[in-house]
Amino acid sequence: MEIDPRRARELGMGRRITRRDFFDGVAMAVGAAALGSLAGCGLETATPGQIGTGSLAVPEEVKYPPGLTGLQGNTPAALSVPHALRDQRFWQYAGTPQATGESYDLVVVGGGISGVAAAFEWVRHDPKARVLILDNHDEIGGHARRNEFAPAGRMGPLIGYGGSQSMEAPSVWTPEGKTLLAQLGVEVKKFERYFDQKLYTGLGLTDSVMCDRESFATEKLVRLTGGLTPERLAAQLPIADKAKKDLVRLYRNPPDYLTGLSRKEKEERLAALTYSRYLLEVAKVHPDVERFCRTMSSDEWGYDTTAFGAIDAWGSADGWDYPGFKGLGLDSDKPSRFNSPSMIKGWSAEDPYIYHFPEGNQALVRMMVGRMIPGFAAATDMDAITTAAFDYSKLDMSANQVRFRLSSPVVSVANDGGADKATSATVGYFDGNTIRTVRAGAVVMACWNMMIPYLVPELPPHQQEALHQAVKIPLLYAMVQLRDWKAWQRVGIHHTRWTGAYWCVSELDYPVSMPDYPCPKDPSEPINVHMIATPAQSGMSPSQGAVAGRHTLIKTPFSYMEYTIRDQLARLLGPGGFDPERDIEAVTVNRWGHGYAPEYCRPWNAFYPDGPFPAETARKRFGRIAIANSDSVPAAYADAAITAAHRAVAELRT
Repeated sequence: MEIDPRRARELGMGRRITRRDFFDGVAMAVGAAALGSLAGCGLETATPGQIGTGSLAVPEEVKYPPGLTGLQGNTPAALSVPHALRDQRFWQYAGTPQATGESYDLVVVGGGISGVAAAFEWVRHDPKARVLILDNHDEIGGHARRNEFAPAGRMGPLIGYGGSQSMEAPSVWTPEGKTLLAQLGVEVKKFERYFDQKLYTGLGLTDSVMCDRESFATEKLVRLTGGLTPERLAAQLPIADKAKKDLVRLYRNPPDYLTGLSRKEKEERLAALTYSRYLLEVAKVHPDVERFCRTMSSDEWGYDTTAFGAIDAWGSADGWDYPGFKGLGLDSDKPSRFNSPSMIKGWSAEDPYIYHFPEGNQALVRMMVGRMIPGFAAATDMDAITTAAFDYSKLDMSANQVRFRLSSPVVSVANDGGADKATSATVGYFDGNTIRTVRAGAVVMACWNMMIPYLVPELPPHQQEALHQAVKIPLLYAMVQLRDWKAWQRVGIHHTRWTGAYWCVSELDYPVSMPDYPCPKDPSEPINVHMIATPAQSGMSPSQGAVAGRHTLIKTPFSYMEYTIRDQLARLLGPGGFDPERDIEAVTVNRWGHGYAPEYCRPWNAFYPDGPFPAETARKRFGRIAIANSDSVPAAYADAAITAAHRAVAELRT
């Protein structure tokens, strides 16, 4: 994880750009004072534009979280208190809780999509209810985070997404998810007009693969052009001659590698393997082939094919992705019972990947919050939400029935009395100096499953154990604002999969325009570039790799992340005249150390698909406390988070 000083200077690391790395490094809290320096207070202030209170670690010149650059997301500021609770070093320094005197019908722990959807559903049932949402981050939406930039020469901001990306396959969304979209007036068919599906191809830009120096002796960019054949693809790759022959066979005419087995037996065999093992042990290809394919799953799943199941690779095989299954003779008209739940759910969906706001799914969060909290949003409809003005000072006003308290990590949740008879609960949160408590008629835990046992220690041991099994997959989403994208046009690409570099994807942002918000359509205009890194360690199970990768990630400074961004873009686009010092104008890295919810999948979850499932035990209601989050499903999709919210609300209202 070293930075070459000479290379750093070549890449423009010394140039002054929009790069406020406020929270770089690892916070080691050693007392209430240290904790207070990293966690903002949540009590009301009247300062216009104020986020939380004056103790929140946000620079004075920035009063608007989407405009923050540098390291964002799961920053040390957001994680200091949760980590202190995990490490059993919080309570020895935190002091005696102080009651605020506040009482609510509902308190929601976690302000992401699931938490906000729970509050929205509760208020729908009871419009006069008093609701408090508490979150440890400095922004609403949890993983649904908005990134904004202000490039010179552009009318209005350039908007990107820092987390929850799109409304994927809305045709097969859950009933609760579809209901919420209808309530918000989101007409997904409008994206057929708003998303320019022909912009990049019309400019001659294609998908591509960078066979990088981290994987192969020679670095080579290969464009996946129309009419490309397996033979022409293989001929361009910097792999061994035998590997080229093996790869052509996988794409062109793979044999039945499981000959003699029935369909059921073949599916069982695939369910017992990762895709990498299938290639190496069953297809017996040259190791260069497996290395070429290894990051095919990284973007969507957060881990590579050394952990991605062969049964799901078979279910995902399409175009240039996951070759080697055509000879098995398996019926692709229906999924296997061993396919992961989300794959089974979307098997017949043919939705294009266009259902995307410029800010991603934070648009849904803002639409809900704007309808619950007067004055927060100047508009709350689908067409105006992207360009609406937002006043964060309105989030936590005592006059409001619904309040949203940022930078207020919850530290305790307890039923008032035994869980079987309790009619209320008490919630404690850290305000930067003191633990404050509020009373609640009901509590929805919309935070990570992994944290809930630390917040509700009275939970039964078997439920705590089940909650701890939800190990989230780490993820990095970077938005890099460029002064133009002429180099992309010269190189002829709009998306690249890297085979082994730090960032596994580099791509031009989605070409989606909203009313009064035009996306960049001319290569001379500023644009956002989206980059994805998946820190989960290769060669392990998803959960083991996630833990190992998270330990490395939390020690990785923002300077290294920026260095690798600049280095990879220079390597990718240098032939097109790209100069990182000149062309990169701003960098935001959204660090989600606890990112994707872990979905049940083979070969790692032997209990799947027959059960019993840990999530069913983990999400059981406990007195006046119910659990709603994507971990409780488990699935890393917005509609899953919404469904979990509706379920938790229904449990508490019965």
